[in-house]
Amino acid sequence: MKTAPPSAEDLPSRVGRVMLLGAWIVGLILLAMLFEGLTSRQHNPNPHPTAILGHASIPEVQLERNRAGHYVANGRINGQRVRFLLDTGATDVALPLHVAERLGLPLQPGGLSKTANGTVRTWSTRLESVDLGGLVARNVRATVLPNMPGEDILLGMSYLKHLEMIQRGRTLTLRPQAGG
Repeated sequence: MKTAPPSAEDLPSRVGRVMLLGAWIVGLILLAMLFEGLTSRQHNPNPHPTAILGHASIPEVQLERNRAGHYVANGRINGQRVRFLLDTGATDVALPLHVAERLGLPLQPGGLSKTANGTVRTWSTRLESVDLGGLVARNVRATVLPNMPGEDILLGMSYLKHLEMIQRGRTLTLRPQAGG
């Protein structure tokens, strides 16, 4: 059995080809957005931490550990949205210089600090408020590092000392210290 060669009537119309191309482009954009959302969630599984009332009506925030084993969560400094990386090994809250400038923080000479990247000159500042899911501390000491990369702010002990921390499995529960 012989088939006839394709004719112009058998081929998709120009409008159909454009619609097909458009559908492929929209599909690829949706896949890219989905992939971006998944990778973002893997780095920061706590995009909207919120305090809930726990035992004895004490507010507490529960954070999930990310794939790298770190506790990353969105919060606020002086009312502006930021992303925190909890760091119990950091004495102060530590910010990259470009983030401190974006937040409009006043900087004072801070001296020298020994970091994983060597000794660096730092600036110091005071944060009017640091808010993690509704757990707010005021007048928090912070160090600004000029060579600190990225956007994450190390949430050090100048903030965390106000909280009780309980780790169970992949979850860290933060709540105000009793009497504080």
